[in-house]
Amino acid sequence: MTTDLRGAPGRPSAPPAPTALRRPNRPRANLPGGLGALVWLAVVGVPLYALLAATFKEKSDYLDNGPLALPSDPTLGNYAKVWHSGFPTYLLNTALVTVAVVAIVIALAVPVGYAVVRSRSLLSRAAFRAFLLGLAIPSQAVIIPVYLVITQLRLYDTLLAVILPTAAFSLPVCVLILAGSMRDIDEEMYEAMAVDGAGQTRTLLRLVIPMSRAGISTVGVYAALQAWNGFLFPLILTQSASQRVLTLGLYDYVAEFRVDTPALLTAVVLSMLPIFVVYLFARRQLINGLMGVGGK
Repeated sequence: MTTDLRGAPGRPSAPPAPTALRRPNRPRANLPGGLGALVWLAVVGVPLYALLAATFKEKSDYLDNGPLALPSDPTLGNYAKVWHSGFPTYLLNTALVTVAVVAIVIALAVPVGYAVVRSRSLLSRAAFRAFLLGLAIPSQAVIIPVYLVITQLRLYDTLLAVILPTAAFSLPVCVLILAGSMRDIDEEMYEAMAVDGAGQTRTLLRLVIPMSRAGISTVGVYAALQAWNGFLFPLILTQSASQRVLTLGLYDYVAEFRVDTPALLTAVVLSMLPIFVVYLFARRQLINGLMGVGGK
């Protein structure tokens, strides 16, 4: 019994209602998503397994048991065969081409991107439109004029004949990436540099380049991929074995009536390792730079 404010007995108070037992929110199983992930894992994993397993097989083992079978007698003979068949020369040539292309592209794309972002002149706008026009011109469409220019410059069958066109066709995308990255820099920072008396060169070196590291890394990785995987320009503009790059060196294992598949796949694995390592170290900057392509 309970009493009211006057001390008189009142009605008994109702007991508190029991709280409803709530079940913990458990994530529901996404069966279609899990099935799709397994299918995608098989699509990616099976070819990768076949690629790596073939490098440890003899040619007869590969032909008799197929690409998906485990190596019956694992061997490193394919790696030794590839390494002693001119692969170091191809690797060195490809590395020289890649480093030179990356250096040329960064040296030209950084000031061009800065001029596009900061200049308001008609010349800079026309230059930017010209670079954008380069995105619509494939290298296959102009290979004959490029060949004529290279021969007139007496650069045929040299690494420079591969470096210059590769850098030229990488510039449009690189300028677009850097222009989008530099547009993300606050206008107040430019004004602060101007108040301090900094000129255009000092602003570029002290402000723009440090603030555009992600875009520059993206440009470097993109140009490196274009140079490392380039096939058309080395095929048309070089001839001798001493100037051969990795993409052409793979043909050493392909003959008219035979293909040494294990050795060929071993060369593919060895050729992709350096650029894969570069991507692992620069993947974060690559993603951040691509996110800034569109500007603010």
